[in-house]
Amino acid sequence: MDLQITATSPEHPAALLDLPWSLPLEEWPDECLVSLPRGISRHVVRFARAGDEVVAVKEVGEWAAVREYGLLRDLDRLAMPAVDAVAVVTGRTDAHGEPLEPVLVTRHLKGSLPYRSMFETTMRPTTIKRLLDALAVLLVRLHLTGFAWGDCSLSNTLFRRDAGAYAAYLVDAETGQLQPRLTHGQREYDVEVARVNIAGELMDLEAGGSLHPSVDPVLFGQAIAERYTELWHELTRQSVYPPDKRHYIDRRVRRLNDLGFDVAEMQIQRSPDGDKITFLPKVVDAGHHQRQLLRLTGMDAEENQARSLLNDLEAWMASQDDYAPGDPLGARPEVLAHRWVRDVFRPTVRAVPLELRGSMDVAQLYYELLEHRWLMSEQAGHDVGLDVTVADYIRTVLNHGTEA
Repeated sequence: MDLQITATSPEHPAALLDLPWSLPLEEWPDECLVSLPRGISRHVVRFARAGDEVVAVKEVGEWAAVREYGLLRDLDRLAMPAVDAVAVVTGRTDAHGEPLEPVLVTRHLKGSLPYRSMFETTMRPTTIKRLLDALAVLLVRLHLTGFAWGDCSLSNTLFRRDAGAYAAYLVDAETGQLQPRLTHGQREYDVEVARVNIAGELMDLEAGGSLHPSVDPVLFGQAIAERYTELWHELTRQSVYPPDKRHYIDRRVRRLNDLGFDVAEMQIQRSPDGDKITFLPKVVDAGHHQRQLLRLTGMDAEENQARSLLNDLEAWMASQDDYAPGDPLGARPEVLAHRWVRDVFRPTVRAVPLELRGSMDVAQLYYELLEHRWLMSEQAGHDVGLDVTVADYIRTVLNHGTEA
């Protein structure tokens, strides 16, 4: 059988042809390899340069290679966090005509690391927790699309930091199945496999002296199951909010915040019955909200202030007619953020007299107004709006404090 390269793009076969396919992967010369951290794998894996790209090459049986190639392409079509399939190479033979194992070629995920590389220096328990939270987010997202992983583990995941966020990416789809909808039992099986695998991997790190002494592998393995359950419930429960119940959206966001997740994206679908809300969670690191608020609005604020202002900005943007994430015809987030500053933020803070706000900066003032609106809306059972909030805040907080 002749060498055959099945690729996702016309330019890939030409770039891949220069690689030494007549040699077993373990014998590939250094000049065609790229030195990058590799995780543990059941198969031989090497990083190589193909044209302008760095690719991961994995030797695996033909049936498994073709199947995984198809699954990765499906996940890419569904916009799931996973490595990109590049090609399947079959018909390989050595210099003596003896057959060699086919390979699956995937694109290297820039800036990503396998978990073992991240544990080369003892990682703090809080950081480990954020990584596992990111993995819980990935598993939930995969399940929502109908993908049963079958072997969720740290070894089969790549982690990347992006503007303070920790994101997990599926790197091994060999055992996966894509279905229209997963049953409760299929999801529970995936979660149990994840719990056992992660506990075992952390025990392995513990035996090698790479785990923080305060980390209990069994408890951390159980933690991902608990985080998954909490997140699945919070994301999948149906919520339809009447137009005058905007504070219910705030309540939902706060609940996700309490679970340790931030809302990376909020989608509002209008219907005669009310506004249906869909959330996309993200695990973030310290300072993320400050940087994002500064980028979008030019405002410099403390982290908690920035988080609250961004939540309000996101909810306001989702209510605009020209808000269409991913649609090139929709308004860009920067444009909407500028409009929010002009039409919402500035008029609101200017409604509070300078002599009453004293030395309080505008970010703190708006943060306190948002907190006040939340409390008033909860008590009233409907969203009271910013105008009513400002008037009540001046009367009950600022004037009250002056009188005292």
